Formats: sequence, C-alpha cells, structure tokens
Amino acid sequence: MRKRIHLLISGSVQGVLYRVNSKSKAEELDLTGYVRNMSDSKVEILAEGEENNLKEFIKWCYNGPDNAVVSEVKVKWSEYEEKFDKFEILV
Repeated sequence: MRKRIHLLISGSVQGVLYRVNSKSKAEELDLTGYVRNMSDSKVEILAEGEENNLKEFIKWCYNGPDNAVVSEVKVKWSEYEEKFDKFEILV
C-alpha cells in the first residue's frame, strides 16, 4: 500500500550531507518527494511510496549519514497523494 510521510529531523543534521544522502536512499527505495533544510536547523522530508519502503527510509533517517547526529525524528503518516514524480533536494 502506498503512503505519504512528513519527517522533521533534529540534531546536527545540516552541513553533513544529510540531504544528498537522504536523496540517494529515497531513490534506492523508489520514493518520491523532497528534502530541504529548515531555518531552525532541522531537515524536513516529504516522501511518498510503498509503506514498507517508507518504514525502511524512516529507520535510515534515525542515523542518517556518517557525520550526522540525529536527536529526534518526528513522523506523520498520511494518505498517498501522488504529487511527485521524483525525489529532489529543495533549496
């Protein structure tokens, strides 16, 4: 079943290639959506895809890339909306 997730990741997650690595992981899992840095030092991700792939992606987000220190991942699940055709990094 396809779903949508909205994630807010806190900690030392900017300036450590979190966005680039999350894009690679999302593409590996055939997810669509976006990742972007927030002004409050968090990373925001909106992703759509198969529920099992989203769960694996969430698990990855708790660790992130090697230099990241994740303190919290807030997850909101919602219905699949089919709004994206790829996963991209927003500036």
